[in-house]
Amino acid sequence: MARASASSPAVISGEPLVIRDCTLRDGRHADVVVRDGKIAAILAGGSGISARSMDAAGGLLIPGLHDHHLHLAATAAAATSVRCGPPDVVDRDGLIHALTGPGEGWIRGIGYHESVAGFPDRHQLDAIMRDRPLRIQHRSGRMWMFNSRGIELLLAADAEAGQRLEAGAGGMTGRLIDQDAWLSNALRGTWPAFSAIGTALARAGVCGITDMTVSNDHAATAHFAAERARGALPQKAMIAGRMNLGEHLPAGITRGPFKIHLHDAALPDYGEMVGMIAVAHAADRPVAVHCVTQAELVFTLAAIRDAGALPGDRIEHASIAPPDLVGQIADLKLAVVTQPNFIAERGDAYLDALAPHDRDHLYRLRSWLAADVALAGGTDSPFGAADPWRAMAAAVSRRTASGGVIGAAEALTPEQALDLFLADPADLSRVREVVAGAPADLCLLTQPWAGVREALDGATVALTLIEGRIAHDDIDQPDRQRFARADPSS
Repeated sequence: MARASASSPAVISGEPLVIRDCTLRDGRHADVVVRDGKIAAILAGGSGISARSMDAAGGLLIPGLHDHHLHLAATAAAATSVRCGPPDVVDRDGLIHALTGPGEGWIRGIGYHESVAGFPDRHQLDAIMRDRPLRIQHRSGRMWMFNSRGIELLLAADAEAGQRLEAGAGGMTGRLIDQDAWLSNALRGTWPAFSAIGTALARAGVCGITDMTVSNDHAATAHFAAERARGALPQKAMIAGRMNLGEHLPAGITRGPFKIHLHDAALPDYGEMVGMIAVAHAADRPVAVHCVTQAELVFTLAAIRDAGALPGDRIEHASIAPPDLVGQIADLKLAVVTQPNFIAERGDAYLDALAPHDRDHLYRLRSWLAADVALAGGTDSPFGAADPWRAMAAAVSRRTASGGVIGAAEALTPEQALDLFLADPADLSRVREVVAGAPADLCLLTQPWAGVREALDGATVALTLIEGRIAHDDIDQPDRQRFARADPSS
């Protein structure tokens, strides 16, 4: 590659942007030239190229992060919801406090866990909130719990509610299980705007996401496309979900795997499972299978083996994976997308709930790498915090909120933890790098890697570029130079 020098400045047409004096992961100091949405060139530091530029002051430049498993619409909706579970709420008194306050209309609670107050029925929720309609979602995403006022509105909105709500000895309990798609339609819910979550993700250096909502269909894809078109969603998006995601996807939106969401207590017929996988593969769609229990994982691996694996097939979560199942996943050449943030966010509950021998199999990390399994990271937001840096830190420390450690042998190095969110969404076995010709989806940190690796904190993100456009710019420190026309002679 031709390299410019300060004494002979290069001039690149087309108004490029130059990120001067950045550090790359291999330790090189470089001037990175961005033009037309791509990395046009990587020049030796101090190249003197004449162009619009900014001074990185030695900060690390990496590809933009990619969250490989989240639920964007639910995350956007969660921003206007009430947190009803640990660590924000840990008992019934805390739940009452969280739900009591001024306002009118629906109260939407999220993140509930039965450790707070069991599985309350409509009458128990009435004792907490009688005058306003209330619905609370279990943190698994599988169950909603309604008070009596909420049930009244639900019945008025859709007569099917009477058949869909759980029935008990005294009538409807107010619990609604595995009915999210129906509920959204019954309440005539509109798709939420993505502007706030898009901005927050850009602030964390996230340039791309994979949405793993099982109900995603053509309507979901259309909403993602519309939000990108109006600038509310700067991130590129891979959308997993149903088979009908639409045929003609706009730039920045790609079709992801066919999502299969298993429930341990109600697994599908085995032949049906094999058939679903075969149909997806025949359409050149890999499958992404939700496996949070050992039984779900055993069932899934047998079905994929009988249907035949397709490159791109992946296991979501793989929460409990004994050594023999790690070996089977490696033999089938499946990828695993894990959520190390759950060790930090839910670890103390896991310590109470899991048998000691299962704790070492929980949210493995190092074992997957040792078995040469393609491994990527997701936050599962809103069921986890939408902050990949916190997930990286948890992957390194394996510490719970109270300071306990789960599966210390599964801990990663900071470099390996970063790689979880640098995996190529189109090929999870490949780690993206800052190279000429690559998309200009970039994250600039405030300092070199030697300093960042000790903390793994999103506060170190100074600049996020997506397709060469500024999605986040926090270069406001007085000792830094903002974007300006560089003077090569200075």
